[in-house]
Amino acid sequence: MIPGRAFAFSAFIALLVASLILSEVRPGTAADFAELPASAEETTPLRAGDYAPKFSARTVADEKFDFDPAALQRPAILISFRGGWCPYCNMHLSELRNAIPQIRALGMDVYFLSGDRPELLHASLSRETQDDIDGLDYVILSDANMEAALAFGTAFRVNQQTVDWLNEKGKDVDGSSIRQYQALAVPSVYVIDTSGEIAYDYVNADYKIRLSAKKLLEVAERVGKQ
Repeated sequence: MIPGRAFAFSAFIALLVASLILSEVRPGTAADFAELPASAEETTPLRAGDYAPKFSARTVADEKFDFDPAALQRPAILISFRGGWCPYCNMHLSELRNAIPQIRALGMDVYFLSGDRPELLHASLSRETQDDIDGLDYVILSDANMEAALAFGTAFRVNQQTVDWLNEKGKDVDGSSIRQYQALAVPSVYVIDTSGEIAYDYVNADYKIRLSAKKLLEVAERVGKQ
């Protein structure tokens, strides 16, 4: 191969590899947030049959947590909620306490994704909710940087009314997705099988309507038998 062509070919391969790596997982950019849908109703989330994306989140200890659907050893359930300041999120988490032990017994992992910053993942929840979920075998993660929400297509711009309400209530949302990007994720539930495919999705633009613990357990039992 002619030296000049060899160099050009090598440069092309290096650029291709770099682009593939960056396409797998990257933090949201200013352009991503500038183009967010103006409401939850306008989002276009991933659905059952799509392959789940790879993303990074933060643990309660503010350590990086990588979710790679291609490397799943067990089916996984991702449950996103707006933050501990949301009363409907607290009620949903409390209800799910009845299903999580049974879901874990089916050989599935459960991950909660919150828009709160890492140190508020537990502290921002109501005391009752903290008591309800204490001791359950699950992982709660911070998606304050919105990597998961952007990857799943559930991120949208928060209206000023929500921001004003949080300010009036004195809610601690510094470092959250709201304060950083004025953005939230539509509350959602994704069940992902070991092939990395989304086996079930529940995404409802009406944050007051959540997937029941009974229905989630039914879905988990179905996926667990596959």
